[in-house]
Formats: sequence, C-alpha cells, structure tokens
Amino acid sequence: MKRDLVSIRDLARQEIEGLFALTSDVKDRLTRDEPHPILRGRTLALIFEKPSLRTRVTFEVAMTHLGGHAIYLAPQDIRLGARETVEDAARNLSRWVDGIVARTFDHGVVEQLAQHAEVPVINGLTDLLHPCQVLSDLFTLREKRGALGGLRVAFIGDGNNVCNSWLTGAAKTGIHLTVACPKGYEPNRDVAAKAREEAAATGATLDIMHDPVRAAREADVLYTDVWTSMGQEAERDQRLRDFQGFQVNQALVDLARKDVVVMHCLPAHRGEEITDEVMDGPHSIILDQAENRLHVQKAILVTLLRGAAR
Repeated sequence: MKRDLVSIRDLARQEIEGLFALTSDVKDRLTRDEPHPILRGRTLALIFEKPSLRTRVTFEVAMTHLGGHAIYLAPQDIRLGARETVEDAARNLSRWVDGIVARTFDHGVVEQLAQHAEVPVINGLTDLLHPCQVLSDLFTLREKRGALGGLRVAFIGDGNNVCNSWLTGAAKTGIHLTVACPKGYEPNRDVAAKAREEAAATGATLDIMHDPVRAAREADVLYTDVWTSMGQEAERDQRLRDFQGFQVNQALVDLARKDVVVMHCLPAHRGEEITDEVMDGPHSIILDQAENRLHVQKAILVTLLRGAAR
C-alpha cells in the first residue's frame, strides 16, 4: 500500500525516529563513499511550480546516489489545473514513475495529487506546509543536541509554511516551541489547533506571541525565515515595516542560552530577517541544515519508494 508525505502529521512519532535512524545510516554511507543503489531502476517526478535551489538539487542528487533517476518538470511543462487537471496528471504519472515530489503554491494541489496518484507523493513545499524542511531541521538538532524532547525553540518572524510545519514537528517530538510574529502574521489556526492536540501526548508546549525579546530569552534554538516569501512580492514594503524589531541579530542571540544555535531554512534576505554577523557566526548551523536536506530526503525516498508496489 502506497504512503504519502503531505504533512509531518502523516508520520507517527516512532516513524520519525525510524526515519532519523535511516538518515544517519545513509549519511554515514556517503561519508564512507559506500555505494547504496537501493532505488536502482526507480524514477522520481519533480513537479515544481516554484523555483528552488535546495529542494531540487537535494532530491535529484538523492535519487542519483540511490541508483535511481529524477525528472524535473518545470511550471510550463505541466501547468497543473490549466493544461490538464491535477487528477489526470496524477493518473498519467502513476503509469510511468515510482514517486512524485510536488512543490506548489496551493496546498490543495499536493493533496489532490496524493489522492489520485497510485505512487507515493511527497510535499516539496506548499504555501501551507514544508515538511521536508522541518524534518531536516529536527534531524539536525538531533545530531547537535541528542534528544529533542525539552528543547526550547524560538521561531522569530512570519507564521508561514515553515512555521506551520514546525508546530507539528515540535508537537510530535516534545519540543517547547515559541513563535514570535507581528500581529496579523500568526501561523495557520487549524494547523496550530491540531498540533496542540498532538502536543499533549509528548509534553510539548506551543506558544504564539508577538514579543521576539521574550521568545528569545533562554532559548536553545533561534529560528527565522524570510519575511517575504515567493508569491508575496507585492507585500514586500508593508512587510518590511511590519517586521521591524523581529530581526535575528546579535542582541537577540545574546538573550538566548550561551550555547544557542541559530537556524534558517534559506534562502536568506541578509540584513532583513537575519544579520551577516549572526548568519556567518559561531552559533549558526544553517549550512548543516541545508546539507541534511539531502540525507533526510534520501531516507524519505527509501521509506516511501522501496515499499510501494507497482
């Protein structure tokens, strides 16, 4: 039976731990330069409505390392919902490929692909969620700090797709997450409500506030993302005004724990949501996050594609 990864909610806590164990294995194999063509003969379709550096490169490289092949489909190649329906695209691709990664604006498109495709569908990013990014973030923290439960993470900035997935990821793993955003830029209410339901089982706490200084105090992790995401360019000037005071800078870092780590999912607008001093400084583990996208997504592909029947 095929499985999809549309949201971190699709994974039980034990499955996340299993995924991270597999990630460590595939990462170690690459370090040892040990071939691991476990997906030889498998093909992955990459449907991208949005441009990408990390998501595209890491999925393509992952399939190459695993012995498979990836086909990149740019916006003009399919034009989902315009040239043909999402349902028809899903059914056709299912006859040719072994899995689909979709990077879209509308979250409903990925949900439709998952509903109608006969092969696994992986959410490579939507305007609502970014599960692969946050799973990579959680794995990176696990590498750096060991157990995730009890860590204090402060997400400073926009309550966007990454923030939404962080709410679910924190709830699943027992992390104490504080989101500090300007009024009107809170994360999705439905996502937050469902995450709070799951948090009860792990001891996680999820707080949403509007004070970055309060959120940063004694934090183990400071996390930020761009203030203006793809598709929001017309709002840029207003957002720059609204987000004043929410920059992750040295003053904010000094409020956190002495061994705080700083994270950013990239790309960064240097000088806006984060300063060069912090991004390139000793607390930054941003490039480690970016590298781990490759390893975590390898584990996701092995888990979903190897077990899917054709």
